[in-house]
Amino acid sequence: MNSPTICLIEDETDLANLLADYLKASNFNVVVFNRGDEGYQWLQHNEPALILLDLMLPGMDGLQICRQQRQHSAVPIIMMTAKVEEIDRLLGLELGADDYMCKPLSAREVVARVKAVLRRTLAIAPTTEPAPQSIITLDEHSLSVCIADEPVVLTHVEFQLFALLHSQPGRIFSRQYILDNIYKDYRIVGDRTVDGHIKKLRKKLNEAKPQLELIRSVYGCGYKYEAP
Repeated sequence: MNSPTICLIEDETDLANLLADYLKASNFNVVVFNRGDEGYQWLQHNEPALILLDLMLPGMDGLQICRQQRQHSAVPIIMMTAKVEEIDRLLGLELGADDYMCKPLSAREVVARVKAVLRRTLAIAPTTEPAPQSIITLDEHSLSVCIADEPVVLTHVEFQLFALLHSQPGRIFSRQYILDNIYKDYRIVGDRTVDGHIKKLRKKLNEAKPQLELIRSVYGCGYKYEAP
């Protein structure tokens, strides 16, 4: 069975080499480009299993590459950026990236994210049989989430928060995005309010199914829902 090929476009040579070494150690083939235009040209004639794409690149930036790729390809893309504030803009543009990571990066986390995205896109068969998507159901009328027939009653805000994250599995929602879309008057709340509701929501979900980690924190970026 051929190893999946990862296209890594990153202008920081040391970082690119480090990520490539970790990916190769996890049985991926890796092609590395330090310029956006060179990486994009390669992508016109090749289709990797996944693209690891830096935001700021010489020749052609990551936004342009992502936008162009999405016009003709569904290959999963993980965007990488050194600017935490760029996450809101990336999410707002909805370019079609499958995940976003903030620098400085952990090479091990990058590999884990790559594997997670590939599992979601069925490019790599999971090592264990996943639970069906229907394991999670939402009932807006009763403000409850049902996990494998186990009902979890939530407050209105908790339900809205879970519904937002659940609507796009794997997507990172920044705290500011959550504030703007969940709270009617976000001027009287802040990041700690979001963190507090996430903490309570997680506690209720964990009490129902301790083995499932449905909501993940992404350091410096926000929160996302991981489908079981």
